[in-house]
Amino acid sequence: MSDKDHLSGIDFHIPFAEHLGVRASRVEHGEAEITLELKEEHLNSWDAAHGGVILSVLDMVMGLSAKSLDSEASGAITIELKTNFLQIATEKLRAHAHAIRTGRTLIFVEGEVFNGDGPLAAKASGTFKLKYPKE
Repeated sequence: MSDKDHLSGIDFHIPFAEHLGVRASRVEHGEAEITLELKEEHLNSWDAAHGGVILSVLDMVMGLSAKSLDSEASGAITIELKTNFLQIATEKLRAHAHAIRTGRTLIFVEGEVFNGDGPLAAKASGTFKLKYPKE
């Protein structure tokens, strides 16, 4: 399978993203956007997105935004991630992240998840370390 054949739309293989059903719509210049159509296995006992699913979506979109700053990076490793859950999400998750480079390999990132086209459901900030093929 070539990189362009990944169902997620991400240009490299992330098995967990493909398992969840994440779809990337934009990853460039420190910005990333992904969506996740909620399925029953993504829900908690209240029929809302499980907090772990929301956190995973934030981690992915934020890591993608960090990696997009350096085309030679093979990925981004989460060093620290803080999340605030603001309300439940029951529709498609729509996530956006913006990265700010703070050093050669450490990047500070902010991310948000929205409940479909509606209100903000969660907000996060984190630090990511770029990984390179020779590491």
